[in-house]
Amino acid sequence: MRFSAPFLIACALVSAGCSSVNDLLETRKVDYKTANRLPPLEVPPDLTRPTQDDRFIVPDAAPSGSTTFSVYSKERASRPANPTSPDLLPKIENVRVERAGNQRWLVAQGTADQLWPVVKEFWQELGFIVNLEVREAGVMETDWAENRAKIDDGMVRNLIGKVLGSSSINGERDKFRTRLEPGAGGKNTEIYVSHRGLVEVADSRSAEARYIWQPRPADPELEAEMLRRLMVRLGVQEARAKASIEQASVTPRARISRGSDGSGHLAIDDQFDRAWRRVGLALDRVGFTVEDSDRSKGLYYVRYVDPQTDAASKEPTGVLAKLAFWRSTPEAKDRTPQYRIAVKGGDPGSEVNVLNNDGQVERTDTGYRILSLLYEQLK
Repeated sequence: MRFSAPFLIACALVSAGCSSVNDLLETRKVDYKTANRLPPLEVPPDLTRPTQDDRFIVPDAAPSGSTTFSVYSKERASRPANPTSPDLLPKIENVRVERAGNQRWLVAQGTADQLWPVVKEFWQELGFIVNLEVREAGVMETDWAENRAKIDDGMVRNLIGKVLGSSSINGERDKFRTRLEPGAGGKNTEIYVSHRGLVEVADSRSAEARYIWQPRPADPELEAEMLRRLMVRLGVQEARAKASIEQASVTPRARISRGSDGSGHLAIDDQFDRAWRRVGLALDRVGFTVEDSDRSKGLYYVRYVDPQTDAASKEPTGVLAKLAFWRSTPEAKDRTPQYRIAVKGGDPGSEVNVLNNDGQVERTDTGYRILSLLYEQLK
């Protein structure tokens, strides 16, 4: 067998660099550095005026040439507060991890509006582009990116792929959706992170050597790693964040059954508030786009978005940005049917059913498959 020159060069480069790459990988598990960052916004000086903070202004001295702290305090109290003085970093307290089945989420003190800019900056610092923000729905989604910490897994294929037409460094892409939900009492916010993945595989249908993207299962451990890093970003010590993510026992919390009429039923061992949030996270994980929701009726209005089609999009904002929930185009709606995921609270837990577009229980195999996908995430 003869090997081409590019192949031999690639092998030589990999052999020489394997040790250094492996040493580097021992210190990191996640490294998304593919996002392009925009330069900081520069405002012309004649269009704005820097905000002044008078907290450190020295009061005018008395005629005697000296002053007292009590006089200074009175003068400062008499000055109007400066509402435009922003805090450089919001103070986030009492961040904890909660877990049910294989799902984890954070509960942080503060409102979603207070936490939103911190979470967005967190993803940008990791190297992601945030290409979808629906603040009123509490949903933020990143663009597809490659984890460069796995570059050794596909280095040979990547170098040879330069000749054969491969388009990826490591053959995998990830994107993350963050959902911020108000917690009990309105003083806390629950933060959910869901992962979607793609893997690049050889196209067996093509006579030429080329690669295509296929969806791969969501990775709960990768979600947990992101939650751990987000805890640290919110001010939790590294050791405590790691311990919080790793602890919490896992017990079965869901059951699925199918009636003689073909209808499926999914029971969850959680009250409605918790079940509602967990179902929302499960829908994000399995690739459904939540176009709308009505919490008072316990309904999610969803469509399925093919991850391969999403990744192949050449639009700068991505397909999901076009499908920004209720703003979906008529053509997109015609391609995929809409379903309603109904969450109903009861005693002692809650029940989940799949309804068709007419509001009737879906008794087809498709309805049961949807419930089965949710069950795998909720059990």
